[in-house]
Amino acid sequence: MSNEIPYKIYLDESEMPTAWYNLRSDMKIKPAPLLNPGTGQPLTAEELTPIFCEELVQQELDETTPFIEIPAEIREFYKMYRPSPLVRAYCLEKKLDTPAKIYYKFEGNNTSGSHKLNSAIAQAYYAKKQGLKGVTTETGAGQWGTALSMACSYFDLDCKVFMVKVSYEQKPFRREVMRTYGATVTPSPSETTEVGKKILAEHPGTTGSLGCAISEAVEVATKNPGYRYVLGSVLNQVLLHQSVIGLETKAALDKYGIKPDMIIGCAGGGSNLGGLIAPFMGEKLRGEADYRIIAVEPASCPSFTRGTYAYDFCDTGMICPLAKMYTLGSSFIPSANHAGGLRFHGMSSTLSQLYHDGYMEATSVEQTSVFEAAEQFARVEGILPAPESSHAIRVAIDEALKCKETGEEKTIVFGLTGTGYFDLVAYEKFNNGEMSDQIPTDEEIAASIAKLPQI
Repeated sequence: MSNEIPYKIYLDESEMPTAWYNLRSDMKIKPAPLLNPGTGQPLTAEELTPIFCEELVQQELDETTPFIEIPAEIREFYKMYRPSPLVRAYCLEKKLDTPAKIYYKFEGNNTSGSHKLNSAIAQAYYAKKQGLKGVTTETGAGQWGTALSMACSYFDLDCKVFMVKVSYEQKPFRREVMRTYGATVTPSPSETTEVGKKILAEHPGTTGSLGCAISEAVEVATKNPGYRYVLGSVLNQVLLHQSVIGLETKAALDKYGIKPDMIIGCAGGGSNLGGLIAPFMGEKLRGEADYRIIAVEPASCPSFTRGTYAYDFCDTGMICPLAKMYTLGSSFIPSANHAGGLRFHGMSSTLSQLYHDGYMEATSVEQTSVFEAAEQFARVEGILPAPESSHAIRVAIDEALKCKETGEEKTIVFGLTGTGYFDLVAYEKFNNGEMSDQIPTDEEIAASIAKLPQI
């Protein structure tokens, strides 16, 4: 074991980022703009302000400013749990008997248990600054809802969360954390909104999807004065806030002269992946360095690897703006058996453009293999990982084992987005042998893709 690199590389508070990095500023081909579903034209700031906070709209549309200052109030909040550690997985390396060097950026060392707090506190801050009463949102696995409820509690804002019904039922403790922080949590689709009633009428007994929950949250935000909708992934503003992950990771690696060969992140809507890879992708875009960047998604919801690159609704109710992205179709709903999170039908427009242009690759993994990797990691590294994070762990282990076969000493960095202590129902199913892999057929995906809007 090398004594040169510590188990955990910590940055000092003075080394924390003071500005978010806007990856789009270095993209030669910019992400396609959001479109008004009624006119088919690019959305203007005026059209977005009834949905999102004013300053967040500006961040959403800004494609040229490289760095956007992090307000002092947000930096002070970040200090409660940032900088987060970059950990050398010495024990995992030894267990795998691999020459590879494995590092993970651990984002679960805060009360919400995940990286989602990085953007939640920013969005809550801008809502409070605008003088709003509260915000609405959706949540799938529950990490975003947990983080937002915590951020809203901090700024004394009302928080209305629509939680994907299957997760609401599978993850009662995550739901109760949200309620403890003062949030109202509703299983989606519900009878409390017009779009929810419509979805239930068309899909009786549905277990829900993020697309359903988004539709309900947007309806409530736009119908209630003093409220705005906030989103935990997909949007450019979210990837911007999450860039603190990658900026800290790169600073920690640079501190010890470490250059990664590959960077691996789980991919649902894109918040963690986009944040982790941001400064590294920036170097790649500018021609300053090269990295192998791998997005890992579930085989149950494979938007990158089996989706279509096209304009689509971000929500099942088809009331949100249209985004050009890799998508399975807004009507696609993952199997209720799928317990690994990452349930969104599409992918960030920014990441979709980068993937389309060949700057990164993607792979999908089955959930039983994901939980096998999660338990293997937990037994040697001492952290119970979130199912979402475990998609990245799966591929990091696979790549490390390839190094064992070839004898190559590659350096692997992956994002450990959060902890899995509220995901024990899923772990229980895996341990009891009750978990199976439900992979959508080509026919099921084709049927959903056939409903894409004609743009």
